[in-house]
Amino acid sequence: MAEHYQPLQQTQLQSRQPRSHQVVKAATAVTAGGSLLVLSGLTMAGTVIALTIATPLLVICSPVLVPAVITVSLLIMGFLASGGFGVAAISVLSWIYRYWI
Repeated sequence: MAEHYQPLQQTQLQSRQPRSHQVVKAATAVTAGGSLLVLSGLTMAGTVIALTIATPLLVICSPVLVPAVITVSLLIMGFLASGGFGVAAISVLSWIYRYWI
């Protein structure tokens, strides 16, 4: 006679995991989210500093378009990287919130 297995609910799966395993998973997720937030902040700070330094140089060297294009491109990439790290950090923290609730 064949046995029929019912799929386990999410709460049943979580309750069968050892508590230490859940704590390790949560600590890893918090560490990853915190690291991504720190990287996001550092990237944003570096981008703002670069923009502050580059603005007078752009005014002084306005006839030279190639350095201006390179600087603007680097600034845009810095802002996009910062935003990407921020989105990744929020995603990890959102996952942590949904996992524990």
